[in-house]
Amino acid sequence: MKKTILFCMLIAISAMGFSQIRIGNVVLPYKLSFEGEELTLNGAGMRSVLSVDTYSGGLYTQNKYNDPKEVLDSDESMAIRLNIVSKRVTNKRMTKVFKKGFDDAMYGNTETLQTRIDEFLKIFGAAINVNDFFDFVYIKGGNLKTYKNGEFIGEIKGRDFKYALFKIWLGDEPACALIKNGMLGIQK
Repeated sequence: MKKTILFCMLIAISAMGFSQIRIGNVVLPYKLSFEGEELTLNGAGMRSVLSVDTYSGGLYTQNKYNDPKEVLDSDESMAIRLNIVSKRVTNKRMTKVFKKGFDDAMYGNTETLQTRIDEFLKIFGAAINVNDFFDFVYIKGGNLKTYKNGEFIGEIKGRDFKYALFKIWLGDEPACALIKNGMLGIQK
C-alpha cells in the first residue's frame, strides 16, 4: 500500500512539473485556454537588451510548429504571450517598439492596416509593470483578441492583422531572433 501511495505521489509531482516551463525568471503555463480552445506552448524565448532581460515571448498553438511561415499562414487558433520582466519596459516604449515592429513586418507599407494598428496600440495606454503579461489571441476565423493580465481589453478584426502582428516575432527580420527561435523550439 505504501508503495502504491508513493508511486501515485511521484506521478502527481511529475505531472505538476510539466504543467509549466521557466524562461529566465518567468514561469509560463504549458497550456492556455481561450473561448474553449486549448492551446499548448509551442516554444518560448527571452528578449534581452544590453544583457538586461526585458520580456519573454511564448507561442501557443494547437499543433506543433517549427516553420514560421506555417504559423503565419495558419488559420488555426493560436496565441502569443508576452511577460514583462523589466521596469524599463514602459507603455511609451512598447508603443514605439510595436510601431517599428509593424513597419518592419510590413516593409514600411502599413497603410492597409494603419487604422487597426492605431486601435491596437491603444492597449498600451495604461501603465505597464513588471510581471504584467499580454496575450494576443487569434481565434480561428479572423479576430485577434488582446488580454492584459487575463482581462480582455480589445479585439481587432482580420487574419491579415494577425499575420502582421505575429510576423513581428516570426518574420524574416524578427524583433528578436532569440524569441523567434524559442517560439519555434529551435535551439541555436
